[in-house]
Amino acid sequence: MLKEIWRKLLGLASMMWREVAKFGVVGGVAFIIDSGIYLWMLEGPMDDSEVKAKIIAGVVATMFSWVANRFWTFRHRRQANVVRELVMFLIMNAIGLGIAAACVFITKYWIGLTDTTSLFIAGSVVGLVLGTIFRFFAYRFWVFGEEMDAEEEFAHDRELLHVGHEQADAERGASAPARSPGTPDGVA
Repeated sequence: MLKEIWRKLLGLASMMWREVAKFGVVGGVAFIIDSGIYLWMLEGPMDDSEVKAKIIAGVVATMFSWVANRFWTFRHRRQANVVRELVMFLIMNAIGLGIAAACVFITKYWIGLTDTTSLFIAGSVVGLVLGTIFRFFAYRFWVFGEEMDAEEEFAHDRELLHVGHEQADAERGASAPARSPGTPDGVA
């Protein structure tokens, strides 16, 4: 089992290292934008509404992120249907933003920490890290996935992860029996 997990992790790393690097740069700049706006709002215009401040900061950072990811990180995989791409991107980012806002909410209302440092760490460190992990996989497999799967360089990505291999086998007309998740190669 550990060998299988290790093999899948290596497949994931080899598949995504180039994208992760660019995504990381965009994410770093978005983090600066998000954190700067969030801290400014906490100390100023929204000092009594931390969750709303996190949402506003996240929306501004999200718009930057879409432009940067569209024209740099995934520039060769942009969808022809810009509206569909933007809607998918916004849905995935709304979920990621909800993760960050939930971290602020839990910290303030459940844990009872209300100081700026605690709320910042909850929203802009813990929430942003969890949201970023979700966003990367969402962009790769849902927002920009179809275009990437069609490219020769990425054609076998899902096989490396054993994600959707049954569907891929069916599409290729494979006659081999489909494996259930977690079964070793050659075992049906």
